[in-house]
Amino acid sequence: MARQAAAIFDLDRTLIASSSAPIFQRHLSEAGLGSMPDIPLADAFLKFYEQFGESWVMMQPAKLGARTSKGWSVDLVHRAAVAAAAEIDEELVLSFARLTISEHREAGRLLVLATTSPEPWVAPLAEQLGFDAVVATKWSSAGGEYTGETDGPFVWGRAKADAVADWAEANNVSLEKSYAYSDSYFDSSMLGMVGNPVAVNPDVRLQGVAALKGWPVRHFDKLDGVFKIAGRELQDWGRPFMREEFQPFARFEFSGVENIPADGPAILVFNHRSYFDPSAMGLLSAKCGRSVRSLGKKEVFDVPVIGKLMRGIGGVRVDRGTGSDEPLEAAADALRGGELLMLAPEGTIPRGPAFFDPELKGRWGAARLAAMTGAPVIPIGLWGTEKVWPRSARMPKLPVGSRPLVTVTVGPPVEIGRDDPDADTAAIMSAIVDLLPPEAREQRVPTEEELALTFPPGYKGDPNAEADRRPGTDTSV
Repeated sequence: MARQAAAIFDLDRTLIASSSAPIFQRHLSEAGLGSMPDIPLADAFLKFYEQFGESWVMMQPAKLGARTSKGWSVDLVHRAAVAAAAEIDEELVLSFARLTISEHREAGRLLVLATTSPEPWVAPLAEQLGFDAVVATKWSSAGGEYTGETDGPFVWGRAKADAVADWAEANNVSLEKSYAYSDSYFDSSMLGMVGNPVAVNPDVRLQGVAALKGWPVRHFDKLDGVFKIAGRELQDWGRPFMREEFQPFARFEFSGVENIPADGPAILVFNHRSYFDPSAMGLLSAKCGRSVRSLGKKEVFDVPVIGKLMRGIGGVRVDRGTGSDEPLEAAADALRGGELLMLAPEGTIPRGPAFFDPELKGRWGAARLAAMTGAPVIPIGLWGTEKVWPRSARMPKLPVGSRPLVTVTVGPPVEIGRDDPDADTAAIMSAIVDLLPPEAREQRVPTEEELALTFPPGYKGDPNAEADRRPGTDTSV
């Protein structure tokens, strides 16, 4: 019989951002099983662990932890663990960990929780999350009580890898076909056994091992591909410098920023007028204090250095020529993970007469994503960015005299039915238009000079032909 594949997950600093031990200990204490230890500087130790991971010294008290369980009721421990599992599942399991678990389940792989924590603690959590098996440190029991001894090895480091290998052999699982996820250098042996190792939120030493061995690195609190430096992603590091007073090209007025949710998924949609639009949206994301994911043309992502940087900050590569739904699914995963997604439904900057049309036309991408995920659609009206960097210019223009004014207006969520992409897209584009100044809604004939500003440098085509080249003519993002 062909061997199955498995997906093996560590728990602390992998599926959740911190240690699960304080939660289990609190529920045990509430059940009358011992008391919460009053450890000096406990919060500082926890923060250190969250930032740097586990160490040999830190694991020695855990190694002796079974002794404290002597005389505890097996039934009471189970009840406390069930309550702890419900809390961890509801509040702490990272959003992209859930998505990854679901992907493996849909692929037919066995799900395994492999952790140093005591099996009586984590077995209810594994069941809550839909795992098929648990590899953990076992406690001995007799007569309905724990004896204070372990039943087998302390499952850490090499012993954890051996326990996973034994489980795989007993359950006809091919480790070569399997995946493993962990944050810890001490799980390097376990990661090295499988065909698909993934370093998740790796500590410094595991980061080095992953770099040497070419293992992928992920962070389950972020979209796949986003990388971190010292625990923070690039957008976090850059946010203090994303301030309008540091902008030499324009003055800015922002309004309605409070309409962007403080957490959870949302689709930010804006009208596309200029190459300067991303700068305005970057300042907006800094003002709301959240990282924003964006869709980008494949041509940008295919540039070696720039493309890696775009993926590193959470960009989603779009190849409009294929008609594939793959970028849409990647964007939907970002939203399911609780991210902010930014996109321009027009797809590109309108050219020629279309640039001056008061009726904005959009593609279906935002409407389809809203229907797929239930995320709210937040409209944003940009105005004045074309004065800074018109499409006819290769670079933004340094102002002579006063800087041009750019307004960024954020509206409340758009009311859409989520069952008709045509109607929903029309509602989204109308909501954006409502946020623009009155002049944007006036039908007028542009001058030749104004038309020329809407075309790329060196454009030699027929400007009138561009009237038919409008965004929103297909279903792509």
